[in-house]
Amino acid sequence: MRKKKWLKRLAAALVVLLILFVLASNIVVDLALVPEKMEQTQAFEDITEDSYEALVQTDDIEQNRMSSLEKTNRWAETADSEALSVTTADGYLLKGMAFYQESESHNWVLLLHGYTGWKEEMYPIAYEYARRGYQVLVPDMRCSGDSQGDFIGMGWTDRKDNLLWLQTILEKDADAQIVIHGQSMGGACALMMTGEELPNCVKAVVSDSAYTDAYSIFKKQLRDWFHLPGFPLVDGAGLMLQMRGGYSLKKASALEAVKKSTRPVLIIHGQEDVFVPVEMAYELYDAADCEKEILIVEGAGHAQAPDKAPGVYYNTVFSFLETHGMGVFG
Repeated sequence: MRKKKWLKRLAAALVVLLILFVLASNIVVDLALVPEKMEQTQAFEDITEDSYEALVQTDDIEQNRMSSLEKTNRWAETADSEALSVTTADGYLLKGMAFYQESESHNWVLLLHGYTGWKEEMYPIAYEYARRGYQVLVPDMRCSGDSQGDFIGMGWTDRKDNLLWLQTILEKDADAQIVIHGQSMGGACALMMTGEELPNCVKAVVSDSAYTDAYSIFKKQLRDWFHLPGFPLVDGAGLMLQMRGGYSLKKASALEAVKKSTRPVLIIHGQEDVFVPVEMAYELYDAADCEKEILIVEGAGHAQAPDKAPGVYYNTVFSFLETHGMGVFG
């Protein structure tokens, strides 16, 4: 009799623990991948502040950043631009902005922003491409900026969405030669795209501050942001995401994609990046089974390489592209 009561209590406790685990896993998904949920919490404000404080704060970075923004803003106000949109296979409307140059160049760049970011964050890099004669397309990825979506894609759902933007470029210019340049989540997405069957017009990929895979970066940030162990919560969140959002954190791997890449890849990272450890850049570089280069910028934090060493950054990018058949026409 006592044994039966004990077994009933144990079963009840396990059910309660399972319910709490499912609730906690769903909360992790909401706080990390659903912007409208994220923005309603104090945790999101705290994370945003902590992420800013984790950046390298030096006078040269600030001065270079301000100078870049001033030039970018003047350019964006007068540039020949066009608002564009595409609709994903699952029915979401994605928005983007194209910037056209007067040059006869067929060189294009598709610029991909980072986690919780938006297209305007990439405009300083867009400006540098534009002044070298490139036509530019900068989209808001799903669930970001002006684009619709259910869950932030961590680059994985975005890799398919961005094939639509490549098609849009080809509709504008049938002779387009395209480089995909992404930063942070956008950098990981650019590498994930190399694992797909890309159109021949894609000539190279530039990946700045990318993580190896969504599962690993989730595990790290759960520990850093919430002081919680990655296991089993990340696995639980991954299961809930698979059920609710239709994609797997473990499959969202730039590392696996670059093993199949047939496009030249340039990997850039800040040595002082505490958000995405620089070791991930070396892992990606070692795994890439293609022509490849790597640039590690001393003194730069997450996505700060263009502001820490703009000359080195852009000289490396455009020398790499010229090596692979995409000259400068500016």
